[in-house]
Amino acid sequence: MIYDHRTYTCRPGTIRKHLALYGEHGYDIQRRHLGDPVVYAAVETGDVNSYVHIWYYADAADRAAKRAALASDPEWQAYLVKSAEAAYLVSQVNQLMTPVPFFTPAQS
Repeated sequence: MIYDHRTYTCRPGTIRKHLALYGEHGYDIQRRHLGDPVVYAAVETGDVNSYVHIWYYADAADRAAKRAALASDPEWQAYLVKSAEAAYLVSQVNQLMTPVPFFTPAQS
């Protein structure tokens, strides 16, 4: 099991615009390839120009296959162009994590 934890930081004053752009043009495409995220949340304290999302994968091969399918999707590529043109994002930090032995994910 792998968790892909991603933190994105937007230029001050643009996070709502960025999330609206992603919500309209990116979220459904990403979910189609990656499944539902474990978490998708805006930061409330600290760097409030940031948001975090966490995706779950069975293993590294599952992650690689899903990310490759997403990257090759023309709709996702079009979203990336829109996002780059908007220039709301200033940084991205990705962390791949594995659960510790005593952790059991909550069942929804």
